This record gives sequence, structure tokens and C-alpha cells, in this order.
Amino acid sequence: MITRKTIAFLGLLSALSVIGYLFASYQYSGIGFPLDDSWIHQTYARNLVSNGEWAFFPGQPSGGSTAPLWAVILALGNLMGLGPFLWTFTLGWALLWGLSIISIQFLARLVPAHKNLSIWAGILIIIEWHLVWAAVSGMETLLFALFAMAIFALLLDLLTETSQTRIQLWFLLGILIGASAWVRPEGITMLGFVGLGIFLINVKVRYKINIASVVGFGFLLTFGPYLLFNQLIVGDWWPNTFYAKQAEYEILRNAPILLRYLGQFNLLLVGVGALLLPGFAKYVYDSIKSRNWRVLLPALWVMAHLGLYALRLPVTYQHGRYIMPAMPIYFILGLAGMASWLQSSSINVGRRVVSRAWLLSFGLVALSFWWLGATAYARDVAVINSEMVITANWIVENTSRDDVIAAHDIGVLGYFTDRTIVDMAGLISPDVISFIRDESKLAAYLNAKGVKYLVTFPSFYPEMVLGLKVIFQTDGGISASMGEENMKVYLWGDP
Repeated sequence: MITRKTIAFLGLLSALSVIGYLFASYQYSGIGFPLDDSWIHQTYARNLVSNGEWAFFPGQPSGGSTAPLWAVILALGNLMGLGPFLWTFTLGWALLWGLSIISIQFLARLVPAHKNLSIWAGILIIIEWHLVWAAVSGMETLLFALFAMAIFALLLDLLTETSQTRIQLWFLLGILIGASAWVRPEGITMLGFVGLGIFLINVKVRYKINIASVVGFGFLLTFGPYLLFNQLIVGDWWPNTFYAKQAEYEILRNAPILLRYLGQFNLLLVGVGALLLPGFAKYVYDSIKSRNWRVLLPALWVMAHLGLYALRLPVTYQHGRYIMPAMPIYFILGLAGMASWLQSSSINVGRRVVSRAWLLSFGLVALSFWWLGATAYARDVAVINSEMVITANWIVENTSRDDVIAAHDIGVLGYFTDRTIVDMAGLISPDVISFIRDESKLAAYLNAKGVKYLVTFPSFYPEMVLGLKVIFQTDGGISASMGEENMKVYLWGDP
């Protein structure tokens, strides 16, 4: 049982960790978000409040948000008049705090003999740089991570105690899995691992069927409306983003699947994850050796989550934000594996020395990467502010309201301008998905839409921008210092 003092301590530490990243950003270039996609969620949230519609462009319902539940939660901030930053960062702090609390409970269930170590699970979550970055990213990442951790913590608890009086908790488990799809569609994959857990319960088949039915009913109660929502908005079972991202990066799937998988797995190892790899491997090995299959389920989901992205969307940019939701479980399983081996007070000199060296290295690496992560976050925000926000401001000041703007990154443009935007990435305009990487067809599409200006980084569409007149270019030195391009506005044509 976690004491109130521990909960308060974790809340304060979470606040300090989040504030540290925001202060780094403020000092570097100002407050902002590190991704253009963050502004897509903000635009949906604002339009939901101001216009009462699920739309990126007023009057045009669309499925450009992969996380409708996140946008709805953000909309509460708009209702309270808190603007795009205060409410969003407060949510990030609360999610990081909540994730740390659940992590403590999760580790205590995994290694009950080492409950005194569980507080370190919460501290690790709070200072691990990927997770702090996610907390202040403006994205749904930590909300999905919280769902995943809560689902597997509850599952392990239910698999340990299978009393029929707990049937309502199985129902809750189904509700949580279905609700997680409102944050990320891949949340439904957890249903398969819950089903496997039910199969492993040592009870009568009749009771297994009863449990499965209850979980399935709870799942459909929340997942069914999600499917209906997509059908009503876009006429499909999934949002546009589900198809657009896969189409845009289809070329990456030409690489061997093993290399793609290793690319995803390596993202776990940037920071303390590398030091936790032996613990994760030991946890998996011990679970298999003891045939304790139920505690292996969270590890299997982590590996499957990586495999899903290696198979369909093998991108590794933005610090691996797509696999960040699996990282907390990986970290806690790694701690669980190390807990049974580390003995800093052992009478065995070798084990005592190695244990202390590992603990010292773990602390230094975690704190060092927290600092490096803050620097990376500040730089990421600066790129968005110095490239996309500045460009959006130029569009507002130098174009007419009836001008049509084509762009690959539409989040900032959609939030800060009131222009008609042609989405070249297919998030809002699903009709471009079928030819999303065909520049000749995209050019014809822009002509058909009466586009006047093209906003992009030159390397995104090298053939299309060839010979076009550049009428604006940011002078952001941050991108240049990273060896990256500046965003440009091209004159496409007169409609």
C-alpha cells in the first residue's frame, strides 16, 4: 500500500521534472510543443469547443486525430479558457505522476519479496527522459502508457486471485481495453493478451468462458462506439491517420523485418533502458523457466508492440514516440529482473561490488539522460517555433484569406491561420493517400484544388519544388545547426 506521503513526494518530483523541461525550453527559444502533430490535437480540441464539431477545418468533419479521447480532454482546457499550454502541461504532469504510482504497484506485484525497492520504480518513471519528453509533448503518449500499465497491473492481480466475486473487475478490464483504442488504435492488441491470460487460469472451462464473456462485453461497450464514431466521421472503421502514416512510410517496409525490429528495439536502449536489458532478459528467462506464464504476458505485449510497428510503421524518428507507451512496462520488468540479483550488501564480494557499480551507473545514466532529454526537448520545440510557427505567422500577414495553401505539416498552420489548407500527408484529406508519394500526381492534385502557395521543407518534395519561386524562407539557425533545412513557402500558381 502506497502511503500518502509517498504519493505527495511523487507528485512533487513529477512537477519538478516537468518544470525542468519547460524551463529548458523557455530558456532556449520559448514555450511550445516539440511536434507539429501536437497542434493538430489542439486544433480539434479548439474547434470542438468553439464550433461544436469534430473537425480540423470548420464545417468539414474529418478523422485526422488518432486520439479522439485526448482531443476531448484537451477541449476541457479550452472550456476553462486556459489556452493551449497550461492545461496540456498540467495533464502531462498528472499523467506522469499517475504512471509513477501505478508503476510502484506493478513492481510490487511482480516481486513481492522486494517491495522495499518499488519506490524506485516510481522515481525511475518520473526522471526517465523519454517519459518526461512525452509528458510535455502535447501528445497522447503518456495517456496510452497509463492505460497499458493499468491494464496489465489489473490483469496480473486478477490472474493471481481468480475468485468469482471479482467478476466486476474483469468487466472493468474489458472497458479499459476498449477505451484505450480511443487513445491509440493499437490498444486493442491488449485484448489478445488478456484472452491468453484467461486461457492460462487454472479454473473450470465454464468459468473461463464466463470471464471471457464479461471482458468481451466490457470491451464492446467502449470499442463499439469508437468504430461507430469513425464510421460517422470518415465512413471507415479507422481514422485517416491509420492509413496515411502507413502509406507515407511504406518504402521503409522494404528493409528486412529483422532489421526493422532491431531498429524499434534499439529505441528502448537509449538511456537507462540499456542497463535494464539484462534484467528484462532475466525476467523473461525466469518466467519461462518457472513456467509462470501469466507474468510473462506484459513482456510479450512489449515485444508484440515493437513487432507491430516494425511490420507496419517502422519509423524511429521523434525519439521513438510510437513505442514510448511500451517503455514503462519494459523499464519495470527490467527492474523486476534486476531486483532478484542485485545485492549491494551481499557477503559475496564480487556480487556486492557489481551490484553497487550497477546502481551507481544506473543513477548517473538516468540523471545524465534526463539532462540530455531536456536539451533535446528544448531543441525540438525551438525547431517547431522557428520553422513552422514563424511560417504560419508569415502566411497570416502576407496572404489573403481566400488563398489556398498546400502543406505536408498542417498542425501549426491549422491552429494559427484561417486559410484553406490542402493536406498533402493525407491526415485530413484521405483522397491523397493512394498517391501520397507520387509527386506528379500530387502536383496535379494541387492544381485541381486551386493551390496558390506550397509550404514545405524542400527535401520532402524535391521534384515538385524544382523551378518554383521561393517567396519566403525562415532563417531559423537551429535547423541549420542540426544540418537540417529551413521551411520555405513557394509560389505554386494563381488559381
